[in-house]
Amino acid sequence: MTFRAMLLLAAVFAGVTAARAEVVRHPIPNSTFPIAQAVEVKGNVTTYYVSGQVPPAISKDADPQSVAAYGDTRTQTVGVLTRIKGILEGFGLSMADVVKMQVFLVHNAAAPMDFKAFMDGYTQFFGGSQPNLPARSVVGVASLANPGFLVEIEVIAVKDAK
Repeated sequence: MTFRAMLLLAAVFAGVTAARAEVVRHPIPNSTFPIAQAVEVKGNVTTYYVSGQVPPAISKDADPQSVAAYGDTRTQTVGVLTRIKGILEGFGLSMADVVKMQVFLVHNAAAPMDFKAFMDGYTQFFGGSQPNLPARSVVGVASLANPGFLVEIEVIAVKDAK
């Protein structure tokens, strides 16, 4: 058997034995908080890193550098997560495939962080009818790229490699 034939046979064998991804979501012990303490990904997967997304404008009449153009924290959170959902769907994924989320919420004297409003928006996508919870962190930042933005979110999602 030639070296080339052996390589081809090895490649075919590797493809046949490839395992499906196993995603294990580890809950926070003794908690109902809607995030996972950790998410473990095993197997043959494709990982998608979605860049930070910011909210869409909700008011074309408002100054595009103002919060009025994008809404309050809850409105911005829903807008950002809706954008992320659309990006994921373009790759054949859903919010259930998100394993890690990093959230940036503006927190300064002019705009104190509104974590409750963030959670009101977040729980429309995670923790209710969609039980796959991501590992998540939320950090307060002094500002984002546009003074009207209060929320920016980036995610990592996985699906079986084919």
